[in-house]
Amino acid sequence: MTRRLAAEFLGSMLLAALVIGSGIAAQRLSPGDVGVQLLENAAATAVGLYAIILIFGPISGAHFNPVVSLADAAFGELTWREAAGYVPAQVIGCVSGAVLANVMFEAPAVSISTTERATVAHGVSEVVATAGLLLVIFSLVRSGRGERAPAAVGAYIGAAYFFTSSTSFANPAITIGRMFSDTFAGIAPSSAPAFIAAQLVGGVLAIAVLRALYPNPGTNAEDVVLPQLKEQS
Repeated sequence: MTRRLAAEFLGSMLLAALVIGSGIAAQRLSPGDVGVQLLENAAATAVGLYAIILIFGPISGAHFNPVVSLADAAFGELTWREAAGYVPAQVIGCVSGAVLANVMFEAPAVSISTTERATVAHGVSEVVATAGLLLVIFSLVRSGRGERAPAAVGAYIGAAYFFTSSTSFANPAITIGRMFSDTFAGIAPSSAPAFIAAQLVGGVLAIAVLRALYPNPGTNAEDVVLPQLKEQS
């Protein structure tokens, strides 16, 4: 368990440093062009997240996200006690990653964000972004295709930067971490509760959909359809 918590802390720290650091770099490299800044931020996050999951996945499952851990507990793959340990490791890791990103770019180690993001559109976007993320992860895991998750998660998050108005935080821990950097990727503390609430709603919706679509873990369409076709032939 100590190794797993360490993996969740380190992975969450690198995730926050990746998201915030690439946002700072994008803001400095492409001043005045928000579209290019977002593209740079999204691309770095997508490929970096893929690599981070590969590093820590064999140890802790590479959750880096309280909603993912809670969903895993709801499906019985993680105990609630283990999930209770994962969540603070993820939050502390993301806050540490924000500080690390600030320091790497010679910004104040801690600067509270002033970027207000709490709108209805952003809330709906976070519900969709979080639900989609869980559908990607657990549809693969519950159908025996878990090895494809690192690439799929990176691809989904990269795309969700653009198809959601919130730029897809989809993670309460990273939402808290991003409060500590008044930069391109930051979020004002006053906006964070609405984002976290929307993410939790998205998580609950995803769990319900997954239970309906994938009621039997490890069973995919080929496992059911192919034997039936063979019997009929």
